[in-house]
Amino acid sequence: MTDDEIDQKVSELLVLLDLEKCRNSQIGDSEKRGISGGEKKRLCIAIELVKKVEVIVLDEPTSGLDTFSA
Repeated sequence: MTDDEIDQKVSELLVLLDLEKCRNSQIGDSEKRGISGGEKKRLCIAIELVKKVEVIVLDEPTSGLDTFSA
């Protein structure tokens, strides 16, 4: 994939997974607050989708989320 194709795919996934508001945010860690837990889970899914894999196995991607986020 070209850089432009990758940028286009990333933009599409950010919209699809409702992550565009945290596009330039730090993920965070135990010391620094970053994106929310739901955003982290959706980010992990987006990372796998960018790789253009044939099959993705999601093991309880909504566990630990509230009803709205799930």
